[in-house]
Amino acid sequence: MFDFSGKRADGPVIRLHPADNIVVARMPVGIGVAVPGESLVTRSQVPAGHKIAARNLRAGEPILKYNVCIGFAAVDIPAGAYVHSHNTDFREFDRDYAFGRDYVPTALLPEAEQARFLGIVRDNGQVATRNYVGVLSTVNCSATVVHRIAEAFTPDIMAQYPNVDGVVALSHGMGCGMEMSGEPMDLLRRTMGGYACHANFAAVLIVGLGCERNQLDALLQDQGLQAGDRLKTFIMQETGGTRRTIEAGVAAVRDMLPQANQVRRQPVSARHLTVGLQCGGSDGFSSITANPALGAAMDILVRHGGTAILSETPEIYGVEHTFTARARSREVGEKLVERIRWWKETYSPGRDVQINGKVSPGNQMGGLANIFEKSLGSSMKGGTSGLMEVYRYAEPVRQPGMVFMDTPGFDPVSATGQIAGGANLICFTTGRGSMFGAKPVPSIKLATNTTMYERLTEDMDINCGAILDGSASLPEMAQQIFAQVLSVASGERSKSELLGLGDHEFVPWNIGVVS
Repeated sequence: MFDFSGKRADGPVIRLHPADNIVVARMPVGIGVAVPGESLVTRSQVPAGHKIAARNLRAGEPILKYNVCIGFAAVDIPAGAYVHSHNTDFREFDRDYAFGRDYVPTALLPEAEQARFLGIVRDNGQVATRNYVGVLSTVNCSATVVHRIAEAFTPDIMAQYPNVDGVVALSHGMGCGMEMSGEPMDLLRRTMGGYACHANFAAVLIVGLGCERNQLDALLQDQGLQAGDRLKTFIMQETGGTRRTIEAGVAAVRDMLPQANQVRRQPVSARHLTVGLQCGGSDGFSSITANPALGAAMDILVRHGGTAILSETPEIYGVEHTFTARARSREVGEKLVERIRWWKETYSPGRDVQINGKVSPGNQMGGLANIFEKSLGSSMKGGTSGLMEVYRYAEPVRQPGMVFMDTPGFDPVSATGQIAGGANLICFTTGRGSMFGAKPVPSIKLATNTTMYERLTEDMDINCGAILDGSASLPEMAQQIFAQVLSVASGERSKSELLGLGDHEFVPWNIGVVS
């Protein structure tokens, strides 16, 4: 759990914690700048969001940000010098998992006091934030067909169904040439099953080829799905090929639309919100503005009975002990540690991936030296409430509160798993500017800094850079985010929806060997 009480801006820099031995440049800083309150003069040109040594650092000394180790000084670093990957060592260090030591149950608001939004209540009790008809492919071989079916429903046709948000095709590059059983197929089928049952789909059509390894009948049986009015299926080799399957699919969706259009929104409790948390294109301000503000907003949601899904397992590596300490039980904490160990010891050894040290070029340019520093910021999206459960990729999320889902750090793959698990809204922080949408759920984009927000206003929903500018406090920004979540869940279009994003961001985790 992180303490934000020591955060202080003095002229060109921000001190995040009294015990830190670095400060963060609030703006581009030149050589020879005297920093008030820090008794130092800068020795280097430092970009905004990057780090400056607050005192002399000895080689091998831990570098502390928010009083958390983000690496070690590779050489002696004098006060005022630029601190980044060129003079920071990345290596393992001991962490005390302290299972459950800091867990405090969240005091939930009485239902009568819980925030409300206008949701769509399904016959089975699920609550939706959007109302789509989905067309899914079992295999890449039916990808073109599902897109042609969806493309037939033009804006003119959909105008006849004003309560339907659209017909969306979701295809992928898997389903054949892969292991017949085991984890790769389990992940794919679990993901497709989660989408087929998602509250934001009024109805779903699934199209297979016929000879693929991800057989349609096996998919339905494995996921406990049954064809009916809400779920229809076609197999191209049995339906008569490409053209006839497209025609049959268009007719099937046309039959689904009148019923899908019958929905009406009604006030429901915020406890029906499940928010997937994402960050991409992070920068040095992610841990100062957008991520902690989003975490504080999720603390509010949890008090109102809702659910927040933190993910991106490689991007909590190095700070996982802050979650195990606030896990509601040792069992929950050990599930998280097991996932971290699997990534480190089984999935990633010898590979040039970020869990082994180096972050993406965009993160580097934004001021993040290594995965420990990125994880420090990324983890803040989870707020401060207890860790209630840990899920495998695309597993159904049934435990309210703050939970964790094991996913890669690649945003489309991670968000796909969260949506399959039941997320009905995505909140996505970004410092570099991520262009992301994820049908059938709305995505809210949170900018970490004003410069990027003003450059990309068509894509960004909220400017968390207001915290850095001094025009909003972190608690005020958290309230703004929570209010925006309620508005978008009620039907207000997010920027990504206005741009039509989300048709190509369905990306199940391709974890296996292609044969």
